[in-house]
Amino acid sequence: MCCRLFRRLRPRLRFWHWFLSGLSLLLLAPLLLYGWISWRAAPYQYDDLEALPVRSVGLVLGTSKYLGHGQINLYYRGRIEAALALYRAGKVRYFIVSGDNRSVSYNEPRQMRLDLIAGGVPAHRIQPDFAGLRTLDSVLRAAAIFGQDDYIIISQPFHNARALWLARARGQHPIAFNAPNPRRWRHRLKTELREVGARLKALWDLLSQKQARHYGPPIDFPPPPEPDAP
Repeated sequence: MCCRLFRRLRPRLRFWHWFLSGLSLLLLAPLLLYGWISWRAAPYQYDDLEALPVRSVGLVLGTSKYLGHGQINLYYRGRIEAALALYRAGKVRYFIVSGDNRSVSYNEPRQMRLDLIAGGVPAHRIQPDFAGLRTLDSVLRAAAIFGQDDYIIISQPFHNARALWLARARGQHPIAFNAPNPRRWRHRLKTELREVGARLKALWDLLSQKQARHYGPPIDFPPPPEPDAP
């Protein structure tokens, strides 16, 4: 009786076995990708300012300065403070500030430029990239428009890992300085969960050889040094 019942149930059990195995793999794959990208990028990420090699240009990745309820975005603050720390320590001399420029009232590069100037960086050392609509666009345009492939990416660790992975997969040689994460997990949970999806999208962009949405004529940055006055 038991053997007969088992034979009847075997096809269903086999179905559920493969279904649950496939579902587990589907759920596990994004986490494995997340960890793999972090592992690949780790040798090029720096937390210690003293250990960070010197580069001419820093690429500050954009985000909004304010949250929906008017509070300062701690991710934004961390990136600006990290960029200023690099400049004051002599680790970089110039900045590309790359972000979204979706409307007259929302302009990430302009806001970052203003805050870096307020922190003591001369205006002529800051180049806005108004077409950095995504992280992929920012790193591809750093090379294609501004002629940079060996620079310092400045953002939080999770963001730096994805940016490094995308840039190095396209033949660039950047390193990254990790801006601090917000200390409280309630500020980070939504962003960290969204990063899982962002890395899946990054993999698709890499496999499909996705290009930046906008290119254009090259911009000579940093500008050539001025000749010495006679």
